[in-house]
Amino acid sequence: MLKDIAVIGMAVMGKNLALNIADHGYDTVIYNRTTEVMQAVIDQNKHPRLFGVLSLEALVSELKTPRKIILMVKAGQAVDTFLDKLAPLLSKGDIVVDAGNSFYLDSIRREAAYKAIGLNFVGMGVSGGEEGARRGPAIMPGGSVEAHQALKPILEAIAAKAEGEACTSYIGTDGAGHYVKMVHNGIEYGDMQLIAEAYSVLKNIGKMSNTQLADIFTQWNEGELNSYLIEITRDIFKTKDDLSEKDLIDVIKDTAGQKGTGIWTSKESMDLGVNTSVITQAVYARFISSDRSLRLKASHLLEARTFDQALDANLVNKVKEALYLAKIISYAQGFALLKVAAIEHAWELDFKAIAKLFRGGCIIRAQFLNRIAEAYENNPNLDHLLLEPYFSEIAHRSIQSLREVVAISALQGVPLMVLSSALSYYDAFRSPNLSTNLIQAQRDYFGAHTYERLDREGFFHFDHWGNV
Repeated sequence: MLKDIAVIGMAVMGKNLALNIADHGYDTVIYNRTTEVMQAVIDQNKHPRLFGVLSLEALVSELKTPRKIILMVKAGQAVDTFLDKLAPLLSKGDIVVDAGNSFYLDSIRREAAYKAIGLNFVGMGVSGGEEGARRGPAIMPGGSVEAHQALKPILEAIAAKAEGEACTSYIGTDGAGHYVKMVHNGIEYGDMQLIAEAYSVLKNIGKMSNTQLADIFTQWNEGELNSYLIEITRDIFKTKDDLSEKDLIDVIKDTAGQKGTGIWTSKESMDLGVNTSVITQAVYARFISSDRSLRLKASHLLEARTFDQALDANLVNKVKEALYLAKIISYAQGFALLKVAAIEHAWELDFKAIAKLFRGGCIIRAQFLNRIAEAYENNPNLDHLLLEPYFSEIAHRSIQSLREVVAISALQGVPLMVLSSALSYYDAFRSPNLSTNLIQAQRDYFGAHTYERLDREGFFHFDHWGNV
């Protein structure tokens, strides 16, 4: 009897995605380049709808048409290798899905190559990590509409559910799915660093213990900050080390790793001329964390020259308000980048649907994504999230707290790379007059680059700079 779908790659994500699919009633063929790995998945799970094969030829022969094959392998050359091996074995209309963390331009290239030979390639972002893949991730497919229609019942079955809705939606043509996943990861970078900086303020200025921090994050998770990242941060502060008598958070080295998707988002924002300073500063924060030995040397040589400040009795609430506003700014920057990218690549992105699919399964899932979805439902052509009444009201309510948290931290030498960036962005975004008129004057002075005027149309060049 022919099977419904296949999954290639039995590392953590591939294995769990295959089990998720099988759990939902779909006969699933699995393959791994190392046969022992595939066999271990079969032996350990003994799932009645999971079937192992020893070759790609066998995998293809086991599937119903149009064949549906999901690649869950390392991004880069491995994807191309499998696509090249599969292409001669497939028939017109068959579908191959790359569900890894691939760069969107690779997905555009791969989709075009497969389309030219009558095959369907789908670049599909999957978010939620190991647990999401097993129990329900957020899924972002991009490719042909016809290919998505064939995949849709399976994707909707296995995706996370939020308020009864599947956290998946057709994103757009060619690389759109992986682009949205990339921006999701960029927002994730900003979100994580903002939470880390809130922790730093409460710990270093507020002198909060881990027990107190756990209580604070528990309270925050019951209100407008409710989100997956706030929830797991609460749990982190409660966790005891298994190798000492300390709390685990206190023995973890302050060097944060990364896989590069935040860097991709930052590069994209620069290429498209969109300010994603919160995301980009979060990437830089990981960079500077990575060289701990140099930071330790600097800590002995460079003076802080801090100023003592009386502890604000409302510090916890002010940090909460600052964090919430900065998170909104981070998401707003991400959606601003998506808006420009949609124009650049002729993608018809549905921002309401994107916000809704982020509500479950993925790392940035948060309660206020419902508000973002509502904003785009009310105005699909919204210029910027900060201009939507709900979010502008939060800004009016919280901006003083953000200023005070950044200011007191600066005076006490507590680094807030991303919170301070969010504040600077906010002030630049709301400013009718920026200092960049001087930059344009400088450019015209040394390079005759011209300038525009406030009082008349056109471009002008001044030949006599310095004359008085």
